[in-house]
Amino acid sequence: MTRRRTIAAAAILAGALALTACGTNRQEASGTGAGGASCDTSKGTLVIGMVAPLSGNLSALGLGMSHSADLAVKQANAACTVPGYALKFQAEDDQATPQVAGQAATKLSSDDNVVGVVGTLNSSTSQTVQPILAGKNIVQISPANTNPTLTLGDQPTTAPKRPFASYFRVATTDLIQGPFGANYLVQKAGKKNIAVIDDGKTYGAGLADQFAKQAEKLGAKVVAREKVGEKDTDFNGVITKIRALNPDAVYYGGEYPVAGPLSKQLAGQGLNIPVMGGDGIVDPKFVALGGREGDLATNVGAPAESLPSAAKFLSDYKAANYADPFGAYGAFTFDATNVIIQAVKKAVASGAYSADTTRPAIVKAVQDTKIDGAGGPISFDQYGDTTNKVLTVYTVKGNDFAPVEGSTGSFQG
Repeated sequence: MTRRRTIAAAAILAGALALTACGTNRQEASGTGAGGASCDTSKGTLVIGMVAPLSGNLSALGLGMSHSADLAVKQANAACTVPGYALKFQAEDDQATPQVAGQAATKLSSDDNVVGVVGTLNSSTSQTVQPILAGKNIVQISPANTNPTLTLGDQPTTAPKRPFASYFRVATTDLIQGPFGANYLVQKAGKKNIAVIDDGKTYGAGLADQFAKQAEKLGAKVVAREKVGEKDTDFNGVITKIRALNPDAVYYGGEYPVAGPLSKQLAGQGLNIPVMGGDGIVDPKFVALGGREGDLATNVGAPAESLPSAAKFLSDYKAANYADPFGAYGAFTFDATNVIIQAVKKAVASGAYSADTTRPAIVKAVQDTKIDGAGGPISFDQYGDTTNKVLTVYTVKGNDFAPVEGSTGSFQG
């Protein structure tokens, strides 16, 4: 699931996009390239879509994703990256709900000019979106999905099988994130009696399972394994259960709308122990909702602020003056969008765009990707998973998360 802040605006579209030609999407020239020359967009407009929560409890993450993708598209148009074409960004709100996500994917897939989709945020929404986009050969790249079954099938560790050739992600999976968190909490933080709680959703339950397995392998005791609802606000029952078991930490699989209040209520009932979670809680809203100093989380990738490769993204995003921060997944979203843009450029180089022939070529070009992104090198394995397995441990400091010094790395079993 989620990631840290990034990016900004570069040059913006200059000139108006005017729709002409009967039955086509052809346009007059739009945008400016090097030296201020107008871009040739005479072949029409191609659409890069997004499916993410733009409203609701997780909108802080979704809006950062949307702005980051928008920035990448604007920069590509300004640079005339896809000769002959203008690119349009179209973000659809899934409200972090699978049914709504399916409707958003269906809407995008019905447009022959959609060349790729960035998203989703939630693994549970992606389970619905994947087959819809795959049915139209539309490439999908998620900056945030971490559940392993999305790329490895129902038996990810024993019989991995890729369900959809059109699906990719630039975030590493919970097969790595969960154990990575356990290694830190048990070996570095010294926690030996851990209560594990999750929200029952695809992301949260899967992450908690992987954490618990590794924690026990390291000799820690999982003193409780509990579930809460993603919309619950009162955790008295669960806290009463685990308090008697004297845990020295709580691991939560889920997202910040529950994790923040859970942390606050634990302390309110005398359990002044850290809460740890995954990338789904890494946002200032976790703290605003009750997260406390010393709470912990893992996040995919390295902190954008620490990466020379992300410096331009950070400055450009700031200059763009978006209304919201780029959030946990900004840099990865920017990268995912640019991967699609470069694949489109390659696919249309050999001929005019056609949904039937160009979309499969875009999928192949994405599979063959080898570029340097804001979040680091980008390439994909045979399952569509990123080859970048880097993660980072964060802790709450003040009103936000800060990386724990020396905690960036990859999982070592």
